[in-house]
Formats: sequence, C-alpha cells, structure tokens
Amino acid sequence: MSLSHTFLAILDRGPQHGYALKKEFDDWFGLGRPLKSGQVYATLARLDRERLAEVVTVESGDGPERKRYAITPGGVTELETWLSSTSTSVDVGLGSMYAKVVAALLSGRSPQEVLRAQRAVHVEQMRALRRDAPQGVEHALAADYLIAHLQADLNWIELAGARIGSVRR
Repeated sequence: MSLSHTFLAILDRGPQHGYALKKEFDDWFGLGRPLKSGQVYATLARLDRERLAEVVTVESGDGPERKRYAITPGGVTELETWLSSTSTSVDVGLGSMYAKVVAALLSGRSPQEVLRAQRAVHVEQMRALRRDAPQGVEHALAADYLIAHLQADLNWIELAGARIGSVRR
C-alpha cells in the first residue's frame, strides 16, 4: 500500500494535523496494524518536500507546535494519476508460504506438514476476522479483502497438497 498516496486521499478531503491524519488512516487502513507516529511525520515531511502537500497553518499551544497540512494542486494530480493506474499480478510475487513448501521438498522434509500448519493458521485468521470485525464500511471492506486473500491461499494450499500427493505416490 502506498502510504503517501493514502495520505493524499485523506488530505484531499481537507487539511489535517498529523495526529488527526494518523487516526483517520488507522480507521480506514490500519485494521490490526496501526501506523506508527514516526511514519506519519516522515511521510508528511516527504510530501512537503515533493510539493504534494504543504503546511497551511502552525498552531502553538501547551505542547509542541501543530502543523496542519493540505494537499497541493500537484498532490491532487499525483493522487488522480495513482488512482487511475492499475496493479498487475506481477506485484503479487511468490511469498514465504511457497518458499517453505519448496524448501521442504528440496530438503526431503514433509511439505504436507508445512501445508497443514499453514492451513490451520489461515483458517484461524479467517475466523478471527469474521468474529472480531469492527463496525463500519471501511472495516468490512478491509476484512473482506483480507478474507479473500486468505481464501486464495487456502485454495492454493489444497491445490499444492493434491499436486504434491500425486507426484510422491
């Protein structure tokens, strides 16, 4: 996920302080993995350097200064370009689950054990997502996305188990 682009999308709705931006990001994108504050301010500084966002006000108070950022016209163009681009399946790549199964095959260990363990973890993750899904369309969309990916992995686990079983007989 492009942190810079998601920040631009949030800023497109109106100027934000870093803390409010982090909270909104976590609400929409942080399901189970909230953003670290350091990432927020590093990304805002980069967006400012690249002239995609800019500081529009600085407020002083009891604590540190609070900068309010707004998207620039260049940021709007960058956001629109990113939104209109598509992702290809090449972006997916072969993951660690594939590597573990192949490594088990190469080393003479049981790939079926790797697949069984991974299946159990995926099923539990899917149950947890369904059971603990927070309210709101953004959380439902995130849970649906994660569940679909887990289901695709489960489909591959079944296919891999069948393929390995037919070769090893």
